[in-house]
Amino acid sequence: MRARIAIFATSAAAGAALLGGCGGGGRAAQHVEPVLGEPSVDIVSPRNGARQASHAVVVKVEIHNFHLAPRSFGSEPQLGEGSIRFGLSQLPACISPQKLARAEANPVSHGHLGGKSFDYGRYAGPNGVLAERIGSAGSYSPATRPEIYYHDLPVGIYHLNVTLAQNNGAPTPYHGLTNFEIMPAPGTPPHRCPPGKVPSARAASLE
Repeated sequence: MRARIAIFATSAAAGAALLGGCGGGGRAAQHVEPVLGEPSVDIVSPRNGARQASHAVVVKVEIHNFHLAPRSFGSEPQLGEGSIRFGLSQLPACISPQKLARAEANPVSHGHLGGKSFDYGRYAGPNGVLAERIGSAGSYSPATRPEIYYHDLPVGIYHLNVTLAQNNGAPTPYHGLTNFEIMPAPGTPPHRCPPGKVPSARAASLE
């Protein structure tokens, strides 16, 4: 039975084309017990704080009290159904302590610093292609399956935001956050920040 939640449209309907997803605790992943009946998102992989050598990642999530509706993608909003907005960005390698402090104090960003988006067809496959088609490339990749495959990711620290969306693509308040790192090849000299800067790994709770 679909959850009875009040979700209202806040933007124009997205394009009707649909492509399914591919692939087959730090500060940013603070766990909050969901209110009974409200939608929620659990990120199964990658786990917050994960480190890996591979330059590709399969993101998998579990969704509760919310129905993914492929046939309604791009149509009028309906209670308790919609799609997913996957947003992957790479944090800058080094930041100023002041910027880090502002990010940590921001209750909305949860320590996220912003950075280069990887929500394009080159990195996010069919979901990224759909993002380019509906105009969300560089912001998020839409999906109607609880997974997405990112590839050709460079070395660095990444922030992933998974948000439930209405049928027309408008975001809801329900989301999940995680940070992970793609490690450099063994033997690579460690990156050192210039004077006055600190590693962004500190903001991602990875050091």
